[in-house]
Amino acid sequence: MTPERLCQIEELYHSARERPRDERTAFLREACRDDEDLRREVESLLAGNPSGACFLDEPAMHHAAGSSASEHGGSEPRLSPGLELGPYVIEAHLGAGGMGEVYRARDKRLQRTVALKVLPQRLAKTPGLRQRLEREAKVISSLNHPHICTLFDIGREGEIDYLVMEFLEGDTLARRLERGPLPLSELLQLAIQIADGLAAAHTAGVVHRDLKPGNIMLTKSGAKLLDFGLAKARAGVHAMGQPTVDPTAPITVAGMLLGTVQYMSPEQIQGREADVRSDLFAFGATLYEMLTGSVAFPGESQLVVANAILEKEPEPITVRQPLTPPALERLVRSCLAKNPEERWQNARDLQRELQWIAEGGQEPIAVTAKARRRERVYAALALVSSLTAIVSAVSYWRTARAPAGPITAQILAPDYARFSALVPSSGTLAFSPDGHALAFPVTDENGKAMLCVRSLDSLVAQRLPGTEGASCPFWSPDSRALGFFADGKLKIIDASGGPATVLAEAPSGDGGSWNRNGTILFVPDSTKGLYQVPAAGGNPVLVMAVDTSKFTDINNPRFLPDGKHFLYRAFGGNPALEGTYFASLDGRPGRMVVRENSGASYALGFLLYLRGETLVAQVLDPDRGTLRGDPHPIAEGVSANVYGPLFDSSETGLLIYQTSGAEHGKQLTWFDRSGKKLGVTGEPADYWDVRLSPDGRRLAANAGSPNSEIWVHELSRSVRMRLTIDPQTDHGMPVWSRDGGSVVFGALNDARRGIYQTPSSGAGGEQLLVAAADTDQLMYWPTSWSHDGRFLLYTHGAIGLSTADIWILPLSGDRRPHLFLKRAPAVYDGQFSPNGRWVAYTSKESGREEVYLAPFDATKILDPVAGAADGSGKWQISPSGGRCPRWRGDGNEIFYLSPANQMMAVQLQEKGDRIELRTPQVLFSASVHPAVNPYDVTPDGKKFVINTMGGQGEPLTLLVNWPARVRAQ
Repeated sequence: MTPERLCQIEELYHSARERPRDERTAFLREACRDDEDLRREVESLLAGNPSGACFLDEPAMHHAAGSSASEHGGSEPRLSPGLELGPYVIEAHLGAGGMGEVYRARDKRLQRTVALKVLPQRLAKTPGLRQRLEREAKVISSLNHPHICTLFDIGREGEIDYLVMEFLEGDTLARRLERGPLPLSELLQLAIQIADGLAAAHTAGVVHRDLKPGNIMLTKSGAKLLDFGLAKARAGVHAMGQPTVDPTAPITVAGMLLGTVQYMSPEQIQGREADVRSDLFAFGATLYEMLTGSVAFPGESQLVVANAILEKEPEPITVRQPLTPPALERLVRSCLAKNPEERWQNARDLQRELQWIAEGGQEPIAVTAKARRRERVYAALALVSSLTAIVSAVSYWRTARAPAGPITAQILAPDYARFSALVPSSGTLAFSPDGHALAFPVTDENGKAMLCVRSLDSLVAQRLPGTEGASCPFWSPDSRALGFFADGKLKIIDASGGPATVLAEAPSGDGGSWNRNGTILFVPDSTKGLYQVPAAGGNPVLVMAVDTSKFTDINNPRFLPDGKHFLYRAFGGNPALEGTYFASLDGRPGRMVVRENSGASYALGFLLYLRGETLVAQVLDPDRGTLRGDPHPIAEGVSANVYGPLFDSSETGLLIYQTSGAEHGKQLTWFDRSGKKLGVTGEPADYWDVRLSPDGRRLAANAGSPNSEIWVHELSRSVRMRLTIDPQTDHGMPVWSRDGGSVVFGALNDARRGIYQTPSSGAGGEQLLVAAADTDQLMYWPTSWSHDGRFLLYTHGAIGLSTADIWILPLSGDRRPHLFLKRAPAVYDGQFSPNGRWVAYTSKESGREEVYLAPFDATKILDPVAGAADGSGKWQISPSGGRCPRWRGDGNEIFYLSPANQMMAVQLQEKGDRIELRTPQVLFSASVHPAVNPYDVTPDGKKFVINTMGGQGEPLTLLVNWPARVRAQ
């Protein structure tokens, strides 16, 4: 069927659909007097597809765009071997896809073979196709998984746009299926890998929308998902307010559906929104074909296929393959359910079921009692669709003796705020001991933090006045009060509201716990140690100091049931010693329980902790602090940050956690001096540090967790280029040279720790400037490059900035680093003034972050043997807290962030060897991510690019009766 015919059907369909039902038949007979086939097609469409979308799959669109030689000036020749597109040399033509040609090419810089997906010039003029190429690049670049094809680069040469992807040797699943169905063992292995890749994409917020055998490559290393050109991601706007590609909007004519009809879900055919369950339908159709060698919904035309998907059930698998395990047929049948609510609800659970079948379900067996119990569990999971249902489930689980199994649901942030998953503290989620309520911090659109309490028998979260700026909530043992940290203090407040009471000083506040004897164990500063204080008031007493021979920081204390023993997290220093420790109030040294890097929680006899992004439970003896047995997986994709875990559990069998997609909602947003939003740069992603080039035309930012890469955004063309390529290293803190030709950055982990320099064009290697000593466990990162190019300022400090110094590296001569500023406990983020005479920096010497100014004399660089600067001649810029100073290009104004995330501006004037400062002025407030370098300012001081935490953040996942997952293993 030609595209012209499809458009004719669509136009006539919409005309008929606007008329009353009893008039449609007469209308169609009159309109199709000379074309009975057209009338039948439209009548079939009206009967089988009530929402009325026409079907134009990707191959048809490709044909429509390029079939007319007269329109396009004849057929376009393929690219010849030897032709260069940027640094890539064409070697051979591999084939044609739905939106372009694919070539094997050679990367001249890295000397590796790559695959180039090229959008030819004749197709680039077709509306929507270039947008699809850009969208595919942005979507794939957010995914990093062994079963998803890796995107290396995106570029444009002349009028030719192209993607650079890993070169895969192998064949597509579609080509393999031409030889018939797969053996069961091979099928299960591939299915598990495909489900694993889908789960990773879904966790990153990406729905493929065109999963099919042709988009699955079979390689020596396993299955790889290809072609995310139709994937659904988030929308955005370019910097300075220019519109960008909206990945959620249709890019073809109204009513057109993208995808391959044989694998489309009913909701896609009906023109409704596709979500992860739509991918699972396509996965089920693919599995059916792998098992039987035939498509699940055959038909001679797309309309016949679409009608079958909407109305008919596929032929039972056992008719064609009688030895198929019943569990596998049930799995496929559930994937192909017409109603999305009746399907599997996520790919990770689907993967687990496939693994279970692979381990013990490969033989044709009768439906056992265990199988029936598993089926009831998954049916219960599919029925959960609202918090009301979850409240009922919670009530049921509390009273039932033998619950069927765990039940999950999502809790959304209040309309007025987002979850504060990334506040610079630990323990952001807290269940009340009785399991009736949840406390969590939220941040409003201006970056103002507060605590909310949500009862599980209510649909509304209540704000708690008096908790502004709060972090690390923890409950009293009777579930009536909350402890928290704000304004550099430890405070308590009644959970139903009322004034907050200050208990103790806590400059940074890194977690607390409240036992049944009325003692609060807390960390006032992660470098100071653990203290206890009576909840009724009194003087804090040191329980345990930080063992600086092993660690730099401790946080996240958790009392165990006896109220005497407790757990805490120790980190920094020696990586081999980082983990969760067991100790008691008598002050004896702690003992490691488990090596991990995010903190832990105890409930119902189990220690819950993270292994990567998998939350596991392991039996813990709370009196001895010893583990028994093996860890049991409880949940996948659970998030954590450098400050602690993002989960909590209760003694009533409830678990709350935030998924690892929580950080993907960060957005690089532009503001003017009044706080008006001017637009965005790039798509939402896991951004951290942001730095503009000296001319303001490019932006360097690192993105990703736990190991981030640095990208350079060319703002005028809205194109970004990957500057670093090393998935084993955490790259951060980019800083530009004065001419914009180089970028220095810090390698923040593993054996590569240090400071490196690389050309900003990406054409060249990395030069090591500062290397970490073998015994040095602290980090190094650059902060400022002098305008004359002679010096580099860098910070040498601990994670969380509990301790840090400012050093200076001469970039000529012997290049021997010199200590510039040393304060107790930390100074960092030194910034050269444009004339090179001053350094603005952040210090914690007063007990909280403040911005200061110190003179810099290049002729008197301090000898580190003689000691650091004595502080003479320094000026305090911020009167009531501040961090992250930045200079205006002329040196007459300094900007910084207040503790309430207000953008502050201070005008200044040099008078000889002194500085005259004006009163700081508030410019605007924003929801700023708490990274070390979350913003930058254009040279004229008129525009700011800020790493903002947009939207409401990832929902919280509530898991009822999580121990059932342990019992089932």
